[in-house]
Amino acid sequence: MTSRAAPPLWHMYVPKLVTVLREGYGLKKFGKDTVAGLTVAIVALPLAMALAIASGTTPDKGLVTAIVAGFVISALGGSRVQIGGPTGAFVVVVFNVIAQHGYDGLVVATLMAGVMLIAAGLMRLGVIIKYMPQPVVTGFTSGIALIIFSSQIKDFFGLVMAKVPADFLQEWAAYLENWQSFQPVTLAVAAGSLFLIMLLRRFAPKMPAFLFAVVAGSLAVAAFHLQVDTIGSRFGGIPNTLPVPHLPAITFGHLKELLPSAFTIAFLAGIESLLSAVVADGMTGYRHRSNCELVAQGIANLASAFFGGLPATGAIARTATNIRSGAKSPVAGLMHAVFLLVFMYCLAPLASYVPLASLAAVLIMVAWGMSEIERFLHLLKAPRGDMLVLLVTFGLTALVDLTKAIEVGVVLAAMLFMYRMAGAVEIQTSNQIIMGDTDDFRRRAGDIQDLRKQLPKDVEMFQFNGPFFFGAVSQLADVMARAEKWPRAYILDLTRVPLLDASGASALDEFIRRCRRNRTQVVICGLRGQPRTVARNMGLIGGADIQVTDTFHEAVKITELSGSASARR
Repeated sequence: MTSRAAPPLWHMYVPKLVTVLREGYGLKKFGKDTVAGLTVAIVALPLAMALAIASGTTPDKGLVTAIVAGFVISALGGSRVQIGGPTGAFVVVVFNVIAQHGYDGLVVATLMAGVMLIAAGLMRLGVIIKYMPQPVVTGFTSGIALIIFSSQIKDFFGLVMAKVPADFLQEWAAYLENWQSFQPVTLAVAAGSLFLIMLLRRFAPKMPAFLFAVVAGSLAVAAFHLQVDTIGSRFGGIPNTLPVPHLPAITFGHLKELLPSAFTIAFLAGIESLLSAVVADGMTGYRHRSNCELVAQGIANLASAFFGGLPATGAIARTATNIRSGAKSPVAGLMHAVFLLVFMYCLAPLASYVPLASLAAVLIMVAWGMSEIERFLHLLKAPRGDMLVLLVTFGLTALVDLTKAIEVGVVLAAMLFMYRMAGAVEIQTSNQIIMGDTDDFRRRAGDIQDLRKQLPKDVEMFQFNGPFFFGAVSQLADVMARAEKWPRAYILDLTRVPLLDASGASALDEFIRRCRRNRTQVVICGLRGQPRTVARNMGLIGGADIQVTDTFHEAVKITELSGSASARR
């Protein structure tokens, strides 16, 4: 029986669009994809404008992003039904970059993020990036949701303020200071739009609630001549064509200053796009190509920056809408971008009448969806370490900085993991448990006594249980420090060690060196897979004085023979 050959490496970078066309694509599928693309475009139209305004820029940049990046992601991506464009996750970082470095700074940061994403895909990090700790992801997205909600208070209530501070606490201090300036008419339009969205989601979930709310708000403002801020009054309307590609001047100093922001954008784009692709896989039964998706996201962000757009990624809500609307292939995503371009060309003059209060209502609903309140509350019941990671990441995101929130959250989660893994490592001697105090370890205490009965005279053993990595090396050092009398031989049983890293190998090497100095024989048994490879590569085994066996019984025989030889001498 011949084994099936593994697919070539380049296969993981073949866009799903190519795969679909190879399988056969007809008018029936095109019809379903067209309907799905139109449905998603209707949902994306008000959302793209609202997200751009919340990000501190003009509404047309949100549309440009949805059109350009959305088209590229569908054309080159590794998912059959992924819809790309601007998302709420980028609002805070985009707002901060524009506030500190201007829009040209955002373009440079987006270009750098695009390069990072392409590099991540080519280095095949698509699988690794999906293993982000859940408390970090939830704390981060919930923090962003809180910031988005907070940023819409001014437009929702019509507060008269010259400028809204970027800092969260200063922002709310400014709101309280200007609270009496709220406009009842603006509040009525916003509350009516919010109520309509909630009503449609409850009783007509298939209807485009965001679009209906925006249209209803626009009609109310126009019909009753309401004095509220609109896209036209604040931004002067939106253009009806795509801008000419343009790049700002780029200097090394610029790149250095914007590197943290670029990393944050790349991180968000990678995480959200792959999470969206995983959700899509669960809804469709297909499998996405994660590395291909990362490369496509990188190219899409480069293209969006060239055309004066915003950072883009896979949008979970729009992707789910695409699937529920009957999408069969990436063509639905392409059509979504085409329809948005048509809307921009034909409906641009009407966008001037859209009230910002209605868009604020849309973004408050987006923030509620991002908050993942049920998951957040569920994680508060998790072990204290996970709860700490959640709250720290959430607090830093809302109160300090997104980049620091990611850095601290990931480092804290990694330290927690290492602490737990170190606690899961057990070292037993032939007569006691040196490390590991859980019930599971205690239940295995009888095993060591059974092995003890097989040991020759003046031979001791260590049995290691669990991954032996840098977080656990101090346990072996403690054992060596307590050694008062060195036996004739030591048997090191590594049968239950699934992983050995460089620090663990170095600790074992130091133990072996001390054994040599005390003329104690060392026999290692049970090395398997990865630990054997690491031990061989680092010179831990292979020497004439270190013997390696597959089983404990073979190790016992070796010590018996060496003992007999010593007795004869």
